[in-house]
Amino acid sequence: MEKIIRIAVQKSGRLSDDSLSLIKECGIKFYNGTGKLKSTSTNFPIEFLFLRDDDIPGYVADGVADLGIVGENELVEKNKSVITLKKLGFSKCRLSLAIPKGQEYSGIQYFEGKNIATSYPKILSDYLKAKNIKADIHEISGSVEIAPSIGLAEGICDIVSSGSTLMMNGLKEVEEIFKSEAVLIANTSLEGWKSEIVEKLLFRMNAVQKGKSNKYVLLNAPNESLDKIISLIPGMRSPTILPLAQQGWSSVHSVISEDQFWENIEELRAAGAEGILVVPIEKMVI
Repeated sequence: MEKIIRIAVQKSGRLSDDSLSLIKECGIKFYNGTGKLKSTSTNFPIEFLFLRDDDIPGYVADGVADLGIVGENELVEKNKSVITLKKLGFSKCRLSLAIPKGQEYSGIQYFEGKNIATSYPKILSDYLKAKNIKADIHEISGSVEIAPSIGLAEGICDIVSSGSTLMMNGLKEVEEIFKSEAVLIANTSLEGWKSEIVEKLLFRMNAVQKGKSNKYVLLNAPNESLDKIISLIPGMRSPTILPLAQQGWSSVHSVISEDQFWENIEELRAAGAEGILVVPIEKMVI
């Protein structure tokens, strides 16, 4: 039997694009033409199943797919028995309560006894129960934003990214109840050679993610300032220091997180750093 694992990925949409981009950055080659529901990599033992995002947790739980990439919102809503292997850092959004923008809102008690339309009844029910709010939940599969304007509900609970869709439908966000991002999930019974392949995939994903969150920094500095500059950009082990042709100056090379660089940029300049270059890292193996 050919040793190959299956991964379920959303067949279209932003989550699909981000998921496939990550996989390609891991050096895994495959063809995913329009309308294709399956594809096998040409250089890694993995087969792709292109599915609806809300079907992915079930396929993984049932063992049809070994792995899946899905939003945490769908994972929690479906409540299937799977293992979350890794948060992937993309397709971030939030699940929020919203009401007509002309309504006054003083707190979660607003929803007591009211009707709320949503595609996420479990998450919403758990939240309301935790807040001791009794409301009627109306589950609808799409176009949740229209519910208040047609008299179906006084509020909605739906996924929000920028908030522009709410505004276009005369709604305003009033409570954030759940934060979501893409996660890599696995069937609970993966073992043996399947686990070995999954470990190889995780190794590649980690290398790509570490590269994205870090930058390669090069700068020139007067030798008398090296100790200060090294303290500001310590690097993975320590920076590389190379002498310049100009006496009394050195070139400093280091890898640091992008956030750390921006926090320290003014201190670096004040210490005498010049010609600062910040270069993206494609992969990073530690």
